[in-house]
Amino acid sequence: MDKKFILIGMDDSPQPGFSAEALRYVGEAKVFSGGRRHREIVAPLLPTQAEWIEIKAPMDEVFSRYDEVFRRNDEAFSHGGSEASAAIVVFASGDPLFFGIANTIRRRLPDAKITLLPRFNSLQTLAHRLLMPYDDMRTVSLTGRPWAEFDRALIERSRKIGVLTDRVHTPAAIAARLIDYGYSHYTMYVGEHLGHPERECVRRLLPSEAAQAEFTHPNCLILRAEAEDGSPTAPPPRPFGIADHCFALLDGRSRMITKSAIRLLSLQAMDLGRRHTLWDIGFCTGSVSIEARLQFPHLDVVAFEIRPEGEELMLTNSRRMGAPGI
Repeated sequence: MDKKFILIGMDDSPQPGFSAEALRYVGEAKVFSGGRRHREIVAPLLPTQAEWIEIKAPMDEVFSRYDEVFRRNDEAFSHGGSEASAAIVVFASGDPLFFGIANTIRRRLPDAKITLLPRFNSLQTLAHRLLMPYDDMRTVSLTGRPWAEFDRALIERSRKIGVLTDRVHTPAAIAARLIDYGYSHYTMYVGEHLGHPERECVRRLLPSEAAQAEFTHPNCLILRAEAEDGSPTAPPPRPFGIADHCFALLDGRSRMITKSAIRLLSLQAMDLGRRHTLWDIGFCTGSVSIEARLQFPHLDVVAFEIRPEGEELMLTNSRRMGAPGI
């Protein structure tokens, strides 16, 4: 029997307005899956003997349980069970193809059959609330992910960035990162509990305000580069080559830095546009690492230095030059 998933998108409303097709699948199915919050919302709709598989880390355990369900259902399906009764119905936020469980299923079970009933994803919903066009928006997920793609979007001077958050990468943590690395030209639009008739909240904040604010989960946000009057603008240009005098130096020693011309020639000769990782061994002021990070934002830059004072020097210079993620 084919491994069959029915993926149903939903928002944060306590009374989700599912289509007749979605309700039919729910009525016929026996096994359901989703996050804890999804279960709280859909619990009144589930059959009495429904089996629930919670989606949480580690995902290996989740897919092991999925495999058990499909093995168990093979025999039931051969005796005339309906299509939905042999499928796993998965509830997901918004569009399951948007940084969602659908992509994970397709990666782990490429032969699985998927029926998709999506909703607007949370960033679309936030843009709708703001009447803000989002065709030019760069999207980044920080949900269970590191800062890498978010940092890259900042370094590449994206004008508008949609960000999916989690309980670690909160709007306040994102605001602090913007401030630390000199990207305070962004205005933050934060949406909380989007779709909930009573708890939904949309706020416009400067990074300095958001860094001190409290936010409820789930939430998402849009960063937009804005002028002082609130109109959209272009972020400050990214420099091509950093002047040596811009760096804080090791004990003020002007010779303890790889000079600008040599940095740029060396990075060019390494063909870094086609590389994934750069090791900077003996970084001293961090000038080579920082130059590489700014000119090749896709790189994973790992810097080494035997002198313990180098750590503070790297932190100072990377923040001064707007080069997070080293």
